[in-house]
Amino acid sequence: MTFMVSEIYNRRMADFIEFIDVYKSFGERQILDGVSFKVKKGETFAILGPSGTGKTVTLTHVVGLLKPDSGRIIVDGEDITDMTERQLAPIRRKVQLVFQSGALFDSMTVAENVGFPLVDMGLPFDEIERRVQEKLRLVEIEDIADLLPSELSTGIKRSVAIARALAADPQAILYDEPTTMVDPLISQTINNLIRKMQKQLGMTQMVVTHDIANCAEKVADHVALLDKGKFVFVGTLPELYSSKVPVVAEFVEEDRIRFEKDQEYA
Repeated sequence: MTFMVSEIYNRRMADFIEFIDVYKSFGERQILDGVSFKVKKGETFAILGPSGTGKTVTLTHVVGLLKPDSGRIIVDGEDITDMTERQLAPIRRKVQLVFQSGALFDSMTVAENVGFPLVDMGLPFDEIERRVQEKLRLVEIEDIADLLPSELSTGIKRSVAIARALAADPQAILYDEPTTMVDPLISQTINNLIRKMQKQLGMTQMVVTHDIANCAEKVADHVALLDKGKFVFVGTLPELYSSKVPVVAEFVEEDRIRFEKDQEYA
């Protein structure tokens, strides 16, 4: 495992997630074209890019839902590239994926949704109830425990999905477009939650988003821009904003224009 000095918390950190020259295509369409990057333990790493560039595909590789055509994927020091479903089970408890839709069970209450992974793990009822209440309080939604998903807004559904991801006490959480299609207030709430998970729990996190100003700027320690299957930029937000690479500068400018328009209508 490679070690490096991280500025986060001023202590040495290991790389928790690493992609090494990863390729993935669907038919003739090349989605990932030799992608390599590292996410240090305890940091929040955002992958930027327009819709359809392979951001979500990258996330799903981290938990083995997709396999690369070539290249290697390392999670917490383990090469998961060729793992079977059985071998991946502990990895998926360690690394939770929060889908854009929330993927909640419509017939279950909020509390039942949060507790579902724990039931599947065979934990006793008292422990499940304790963990559910703990995670609902952490995400600040304990007052909606008895509601059904149909009674919730899109943003609150994502908060429930975060609570459910936390229920298994993971070491990392992956977020797929967490602030898309929610109002600015809920977007701020979700961003605050993501930062809280890092600062309070030391959580390693990956966020995929097309939105710099309303998401990545609020949560990320490092960002990467995915374009045509390749990372054309990896670095900090100040480095992103000062980049002279044409495709990077263009993406930043488009985000600025979109943000200013959103502010006009807010």
